[in-house]
Formats: sequence, C-alpha cells, structure tokens
Amino acid sequence: MTIYYLKTPVREEEVRRLRVGDIIYVSGVVVTARDAAHRRMIDYVKEGKTLPVDLKDGVIYHCGPVVSKKGGGWEVISAGPTTSARLELYEPTVIEEVGVRIVVGKGGMGPKTAEACSKYGAAYVTFTGGAGVLAANAIRKVIGVEWLDLGIPEALWVFETENFGPLIVTIDGTGRNYIEEVVERAKAVKSKMPTKFTQSTFP
Repeated sequence: MTIYYLKTPVREEEVRRLRVGDIIYVSGVVVTARDAAHRRMIDYVKEGKTLPVDLKDGVIYHCGPVVSKKGGGWEVISAGPTTSARLELYEPTVIEEVGVRIVVGKGGMGPKTAEACSKYGAAYVTFTGGAGVLAANAIRKVIGVEWLDLGIPEALWVFETENFGPLIVTIDGTGRNYIEEVVERAKAVKSKMPTKFTQSTFP
C-alpha cells in the first residue's frame, strides 16, 4: 500500500502507477455527478455539445451533497458518496468520451468500468459511506454549479478541495477490480459450505 497526494488535473501516468489498495488524497477541482448528470453528459457527447465543466483529466464524485445558501454563494454541509453500482451503465462511456481520470464513490463498480479504466487510464476509488461531514471538511469552496434544473442532489457541483480522502483504490489502471475479487472469494467459500447443518456440523 502506497499513499499518494494528487492534484488536478491528474495525468494519465499518475493514474497508471496506482494499484489496488493504495490510498490517495485529492486536491483541486472535484465535480459531483449522479445518475441524471451522467445521462445528460452522454446526451451532450452524442449531440456534439460542449459540457459546462471541463472534466478531462478530472475527478468525478458520485455524490448528492447537502448544501445551503450562504450570502451570495453556497456552503457544503455534507458530501457523502452515492452507491456507484447504478452508474455502471454510464461510467465507461464518460471515461472514454470525456476523459475522466478518477471516479470516486462507494460500493464498487463492475467489469465494464474496470475495462474502461484499463483501456483509457482511469481509476475507481472509494470513500467511506456515512462520512459526509469528513468529505465536506475537505471542500474549501464551491466554485460553481451547473444543471441545477436536475435538482440539487443531481446537479454538477464544482468543488475546490484540499486533501479530499482517504480514497482507497479499488479499480486500478490495470483493470484489477478488488470488489469483484472479494465477491468471487466469498462465492468460493460459500460453495464449500454444507447445504444442511446438523448437530454434528459443529464441534
């Protein structure tokens, strides 16, 4: 396990050296995006439109932040991660077409995202669920917000962060997917367990 401190924009060579189990902290621009934002990004790509936020070599965070108005701007109260599995349908295309380098979420992602990470030089990293206030503490300010018509949780929130983390690499640039490995090991253990338990099963 190695600890890395990365700054945006993140270069491909920086991502390629990451390995499953490494811990990273990110400083710089982090953009939130959930289901609706991913769908709209893909629509923009198909229609040849320019996204309102430049995500090339950037960081996407699966998050619907809790925010409040403060003066003429916004204050982030909590910014915990959203379950990433439901973004599996969209993320490979976003990695390929938009050029995202790091995807942050919780719960892991599937084989298509792992393949995209390997092919295009990206990584999926997890942030601890239930630690939204910790994430908010790493957000120095809200730079801007786009697509508010989708609703506050679904909008593209553009944050300036400092040492956002710890983030654990669970899919690296080789395509290794730690969550999938754990699931497969659990299935293997389960397959060896007796299907019926009797008194003699236990000492």
